[in-house]
Amino acid sequence: MIKDSFSLRHPLERLVGSETEIIQDGGFGAILAYAGVGKTALLIQLAIYNLLSNNNVLHISLNDPVKKVGLWYKEVYRNIASQHSIEDQEQLFETLLPHRFIMTFEVEGFSVPKLEERLTELMEQNIFRPHIILIDGLPFDVSQKESLLELKTFAQNHSLKLWFTVRIQKDETPLGIPAHFNDIEYLFEKTILIQPDGKDIQLKALKGGKPDSGETELFIDPTTMLIKENKWIQQTT
Repeated sequence: MIKDSFSLRHPLERLVGSETEIIQDGGFGAILAYAGVGKTALLIQLAIYNLLSNNNVLHISLNDPVKKVGLWYKEVYRNIASQHSIEDQEQLFETLLPHRFIMTFEVEGFSVPKLEERLTELMEQNIFRPHIILIDGLPFDVSQKESLLELKTFAQNHSLKLWFTVRIQKDETPLGIPAHFNDIEYLFEKTILIQPDGKDIQLKALKGGKPDSGETELFIDPTTMLIKENKWIQQTT
């Protein structure tokens, strides 16, 4: 298979450690940023890493329809493929699609019991069984503690890893982190902040960073929204 010709390391390894150090089964990670700064693009980079690693990815969007999310994947993937000079780009992309499932909810219609019901149906019918779940658009300007505790139990019972996007506001706490998120921050093993810094967009580990991550700088290219100078895909053949 084409995927077997690659050697991978986690895109955030320089910041938060290797794959085994990032989050374990049942663990939570969060990507925090202002609107339009790159939360979804970074989430999809994590998704593509997992897809290339033969992990099944369930992407849950509470903002956008399936078609729009699918277009996001195509754009981010093509930028990654160009950045890493991957040959047979379209053929490789097609091999990833069976490992990805996109699910959408209205924000007001999302609940853990609904998610569990839909996911249980998929797994029981052998349609799709995820290894990692990405939730994009869950509002943290209201308390999500009860939902997250339910999700934590669900993730632990099914050996799942979960990543969330968290929209922050400039007029909230010093870093813009919603007060309600501070109340449930203890549930997360890793929290990554995307922070504009002049013309640059920097990634910072707020929680769960490597001991030397304060000296490690990761930046996002504002044109492609990819992590800059980060060759996490190496061809082996």
